[in-house]
Amino acid sequence: MDALIIVLVLAALAITTVVKGIRIVPQGSKFIVQRLGKYYATLNPGLNIIIPYVDTVAYRVTTKDIVLDIPSQEVITADNAVLVANAVAYINIVTPEKAVYGVEDYFMAIRNLVQTSLRSIVGEMTLDSALSSRDQIKAKLKNAISDDIADWGIVLKTVEIQDIKPSDTMQTAMEEQAAAERQRRAAVTKAEGEKQAAILEAEGRLEASRKDAESQVVLATASKDAITLVTESIKGDPLPVMYLLGEKYVAAISDLSQSDNTKTLVLPADLLNTVKGLMGK
Repeated sequence: MDALIIVLVLAALAITTVVKGIRIVPQGSKFIVQRLGKYYATLNPGLNIIIPYVDTVAYRVTTKDIVLDIPSQEVITADNAVLVANAVAYINIVTPEKAVYGVEDYFMAIRNLVQTSLRSIVGEMTLDSALSSRDQIKAKLKNAISDDIADWGIVLKTVEIQDIKPSDTMQTAMEEQAAAERQRRAAVTKAEGEKQAAILEAEGRLEASRKDAESQVVLATASKDAITLVTESIKGDPLPVMYLLGEKYVAAISDLSQSDNTKTLVLPADLLNTVKGLMGK
């Protein structure tokens, strides 16, 4: 009976030893083996044999691309504008032993490195440049961190800027500034319109005044010419002048008699002498 127990124990120990000595690594992963607490080997996908009780699998590392989300953070630009930016990094662990032994937590280290580099890059740009230069930020960010994480056996496939926008406070200030600018432009446009209208009105009045002055000069010249012609034609004879004055006098009396405001019209008894009186004769 005791012999049977011993056999069973030895068999169980042998099975356990065999199991511990066999490691099957799945595709897309690599195992880090330590021998007596020291790095010994990296197991590739497939069947691997290790020394039981001496070798241990200390780390299991994926060799597939890893999507690493970079949390949002506030970034101050060169012109003191506050932006909120976040990113996503695609990494691949090509040398697992460097990744696990080179840094305590490579996920956290890469996140902090991306955030720090992003703040530094955007901090050298103006607000407008940062909002319109995602590709430029992406290229600078990739160059800034690729060499650093290469020392950890990690390759940065790409890094993308998911979102970069003004903070809520900054966005409110920008909207108020835009509204004030629109109001300023409207006021300038209105003032310019009123100015042009006033100029056109003044020019119109000036042109009208010029036309009136020119017409008066023309009338005065015409009157002068007419008087000269009359003077030359009568040659001292008063009869033609008396005739013309009498004709004008009669026409004026006729217009006056047709006026609605005229109640009584008194005509001189001696029209000829009246005309002569007007001539001073």
